[in-house]
Amino acid sequence: MLFKDLGLSAELLRAVEKQGYAEATPIQEQAIPIVLEGRDLLAGAQTGTGKTAGFTLPVLQRLQQTYNESQKRHPKVLVLTPTRELAAQVHESVRDYGQYLPFRSAVIFGGVSINPQKQKLIKGVDIVVATPGRLLDHVQQRSIDLSKVEILILDEADRMLDMGFIRDIRKILNVIPKQRQTLLFSATFSREIKALSSEFMHNPAQIQVTPENTAVELVSQTVYPVDKHRKRELLSQKIGEEEWQQVLVFTRTKHGANKLAEQLGKDGITASAIHGNKSQGARTKALADFKGGAVRVLVATDIAARGIDIDKLPHVVNFELPNIPEDYVHRIGRTARAGQEGNAISLVCVDELKLLRDIEKLLGSPIEKVNLPGYDVDPSIKAEPIVNGRGGGGRGRSNGGNRSANSSNRARGNGRGAGAGGGKPGGYGDRSGKARAHSGGGNRRAS
Repeated sequence: MLFKDLGLSAELLRAVEKQGYAEATPIQEQAIPIVLEGRDLLAGAQTGTGKTAGFTLPVLQRLQQTYNESQKRHPKVLVLTPTRELAAQVHESVRDYGQYLPFRSAVIFGGVSINPQKQKLIKGVDIVVATPGRLLDHVQQRSIDLSKVEILILDEADRMLDMGFIRDIRKILNVIPKQRQTLLFSATFSREIKALSSEFMHNPAQIQVTPENTAVELVSQTVYPVDKHRKRELLSQKIGEEEWQQVLVFTRTKHGANKLAEQLGKDGITASAIHGNKSQGARTKALADFKGGAVRVLVATDIAARGIDIDKLPHVVNFELPNIPEDYVHRIGRTARAGQEGNAISLVCVDELKLLRDIEKLLGSPIEKVNLPGYDVDPSIKAEPIVNGRGGGGRGRSNGGNRSANSSNRARGNGRGAGAGGGKPGGYGDRSGKARAHSGGGNRRAS
């Protein structure tokens, strides 16, 4: 379906056309009419499906219909996101799609000075995109008035729960009007998500545009069995021999990200690390250098990677498999965006065989295993438990009021990390066949 057939205003259609889009994605096609009706919505959408435009466009139109320039500006729309990068990305979409409308918007997150944010809020804004921790700082310091919020959006709600934001979300819900429209977007409809939605949503419409936890179509996935101590060597060789120019690499921990970036630098490969312990300035610079080509490899933890949106990112590497299978889907979804083909490879040691089996079970199909010459797995090496969770560490304050990006002690993370396979020569299996899934693609579409 074309955007012009969805009942959007001329100003919004002009902005969409300027971004180079014409055809709506399935999530946009289904969500936009529901949001325009004013209904609550519980939407299941994977990364890369265009969900941001799916709520931004109709919300801007609803705001447009009730806008009164003579009224004092208080936030009418509040968008909550789990990470700074995602908040910045959503805010950019708000500005792009609302460029022909008179609204003011602000993005609020930790890791940067709170004072410029205060000054902008005092002048008055219509739309606020925020991470929960820093937003509560503003509430406590009375630099924001949320009593006029008409529309609340929780973006990537599953990740916010994983990161331990549930208490913060409930605190925010207590200071915004109960009579409002609520939109909840999540990659998965877990029991916790459904319980949360039943607490504060009113008879929500429910849509799921792709099967839960499926990988993005057009992503070619490959597993390279390799001993743990040789992973970095193999990664450097692949990047050099195959001349990869833009590679997003995932590690489990912040320390691991720092160490790998440093080692790649010694191999002559420009690399930066991005994670929750980095200042916001350092994170922004690392991402800008990566997008601009000044840095060849960006090494990231799962949390920091939320919000990294690069249309033509060709390579994603799982240097270490995630402890939670769903995170694998989020990781590889960073490539093959906007109809482009992508390549996702995983370097898997004997410790990670159980994690690999969990991922394949989630995908519903095996991932091709390729044994590279010179990197034969040593069968005498026994599997060791994987102690660290998602990011290593617990919750708490981090960087100017934003919550910590770690949740290794959460129930979902425990019990997944033990190594399996016992180091048997055949432990990796000999199944083959590219693991692919189906979630659309082809034409360039709004994100």
